[in-house]
Amino acid sequence: MIQLTRLNGNPLYVNLDLIKWAEATPDTLLSLTNGEKVVIRESCDEVVERIEKHRVHLLRRAAEAGSLLRLDDPTPG
Repeated sequence: MIQLTRLNGNPLYVNLDLIKWAEATPDTLLSLTNGEKVVIRESCDEVVERIEKHRVHLLRRAAEAGSLLRLDDPTPG
């Protein structure tokens, strides 16, 4: 999940897998796969940047966990 900001200043946590698209109208409008729409303060570029950072973070954690698992795996190959 990433933290974004509603227009009224309240924080909002969004599941990345639910974001269908983002549109600048001029405010940023997120359309979610469940049909919900959310208007946020962040620009579309900021949303994309946060998504990319979060996915990199997840991939690093997965890679680290995979490395640990391989080190502990007694089976060859």
